[in-house]
Amino acid sequence: MQPYEWVATAAFGLEGIVARELCRLGIRAQAENGGARFRGTPEEAFRANLHLRCADRVLLVVGQFEARSFEELFEGVRALPWEAFIGRNTRFPVSGKCARSQLMSVRDCQAITKKAIVERLKTQYHTNWFEESGETVAIDVALHGNIARLTLDASGAALNRRGYRTWNGEAPLRETLAAALVSLSAWRPGQPLHDPMCGTGTLLIEAAMRMARRAPGLTRSFAMESWREMPRAAFESLREEARAAFDPSLVEGLSGGDLDASAVELARRHLHQAGLDGRVRFAVEAIKDCRLSAPEGVFLCNPPYGERLSDRRGCEALYREMGLLLRRHPGWTLCAITSHPGFERCVGRRADKRRRLYNGRLECEFMTFFPAGQRRAKG
Repeated sequence: MQPYEWVATAAFGLEGIVARELCRLGIRAQAENGGARFRGTPEEAFRANLHLRCADRVLLVVGQFEARSFEELFEGVRALPWEAFIGRNTRFPVSGKCARSQLMSVRDCQAITKKAIVERLKTQYHTNWFEESGETVAIDVALHGNIARLTLDASGAALNRRGYRTWNGEAPLRETLAAALVSLSAWRPGQPLHDPMCGTGTLLIEAAMRMARRAPGLTRSFAMESWREMPRAAFESLREEARAAFDPSLVEGLSGGDLDASAVELARRHLHQAGLDGRVRFAVEAIKDCRLSAPEGVFLCNPPYGERLSDRRGCEALYREMGLLLRRHPGWTLCAITSHPGFERCVGRRADKRRRLYNGRLECEFMTFFPAGQRRAKG
């Protein structure tokens, strides 16, 4: 089939990671604000949906044009080839968003977009009535700086919905951000990796999936599979290829501990649902009791941030324990994401690397503390 323009959307700070993921899949991509853009066939877009670890969604770009008035928006939408994606019975809901645009009424932009698509389809199908009783093609109209971009959602449910996490503990970390932290950390497959406050295990399961070559979307479906005239046989072939590559026996050296026994139980359940039963060692353990025998490795964690004043003292005590953990393991690297401004002070040293990221809407820093010898070598 012919190639289309696609965007793999991503949270702020993760656009470059997603572009590199696409390149590793053999898809040429360019990072941009909010994601990575690529030109490819539906098969390549399906491969992106199946394998991307850090992207939020894959969108098909139907068109992009200037729209300073509702009339320009209507004519621009009507000029696009909607009949290539929408059949006589296709259900096509329209969502929208506006930012720094002369057209700031999202509801009006949605209504005008819907009307323009219907007018286009009337002339193509020679009918005045559309039942919308068939497959769903979700359309989004986004206006930014007076530029309208019309996209179709090729993913359906967001790509963080891997299917293994059906129970959540307190303050769960989104799977796509967890995968990004694994990628940005100092850890590489083959090294020991330990999360000393693992919660329900998301960081370690994302690391295990990477080691096992398990495609994140292996057990879920995508919206584009129901679109008309899609190469479904090719999609199933790509999924079978991903199933064949999955090898849990490749996972080793991953462990985690948490003081909350119920969270550890959920971590074990999630691991089982990911098809990785027993490949990560989870234990009910306080950080002060953590003693690891490996001389080198990486601690990777998402500690509580202490956003509420009542929680701050407990969090700062926990951060001090993390500093002591590093001293007990002088050959280990610590990688942690936090929004707490006093994190380094509590740990007892400055981070060697920092990267600004967002956990939901909360601005955070991802900090890396290398062993003392490595710090001198880097200096």
